[in-house]
Amino acid sequence: MFRWAAILGLLGLAAATAIIVGSGIGDVALALKEAGWGIVWVAAFHLITLVTAAYGWRLLVPGKNRPTLTTFIYFIWIRAAVNNLMPVARIGGEIASIRVMIAHGMRKNIAIATTVAELTLSVVAVFVFVTVGVLLFALRVSDKNTLLQLTWGLVLSLPLIVAFVLVQNMGFFGILSRLFRTAFRNKWAGMAGDAARLDRAVMVIYRRKKRALACAFWQFVSWVLGTGEVWLALYFLGHPLSLTESFMIEALIQGSVSAAFAVPAALGVQEAGFLVFGGMLGLSPDVAAALAVIRRCRDLLCYAPGLIAWQAHEGKRLLKL
Repeated sequence: MFRWAAILGLLGLAAATAIIVGSGIGDVALALKEAGWGIVWVAAFHLITLVTAAYGWRLLVPGKNRPTLTTFIYFIWIRAAVNNLMPVARIGGEIASIRVMIAHGMRKNIAIATTVAELTLSVVAVFVFVTVGVLLFALRVSDKNTLLQLTWGLVLSLPLIVAFVLVQNMGFFGILSRLFRTAFRNKWAGMAGDAARLDRAVMVIYRRKKRALACAFWQFVSWVLGTGEVWLALYFLGHPLSLTESFMIEALIQGSVSAAFAVPAALGVQEAGFLVFGGMLGLSPDVAAALAVIRRCRDLLCYAPGLIAWQAHEGKRLLKL
């Protein structure tokens, strides 16, 4: 799996480089120079979205002795750092964050169950966010072919989301356990008990409907706040768009990134999205490419320290063994 993720990452990097060079590397560089310290402000604003998402995630933890919000911000920071900067097909961050959560004293079944539930609710929230963006796009742009493709993307993704939710209600970990036992026989015989506890933990989380809905709401708010990053970046680039247009760009980019989850950090896909959707909303290729580069700079500024912190944590853990 790591090999395929690395291959897809290299292909995506080549595509991203080609897109930026094709947009006029000199013009892109001038646009970035115009943005200047604004890139740092965009990265700083992104931290607000992390805090909002962490707040929603924390609501899912049962009991009164939940880790603090600051601790959950650390969890989500590590997760996002791994998913955005490592060739892990955007799933390794969940594994890394679970390990950190357990190291901070959370029970294993609670750490895994809350991560699965939060991931599910976040997927639902981003689906709603993208749907709103597509509807706004339909009112703003007359390109029927692109609109049809976006609509089909939503239609095809909806059954997958519904199936993911239904499988959890049927006992997601129990089903995995049975599949593993069928494939590997006695090697996975001891997993059934853990699977049953995990499924019960997930069901307990979903039965607390108010907290689950609150988590989904704050995840949605977190996605919407990403609009501010696009607006700020374009403001500093000297090509401001309205908040509605910034919302559309962010929503469609998140839809593209979600569809390309197998490509590490959505390399190439994200850049193409900014070029296509930004162009439809009046951005020139060099500005759209500069916007894509600012998004990558944001990731480096926000998450490179997260990778260092994660490696330091894993290093301490190994020294204790």
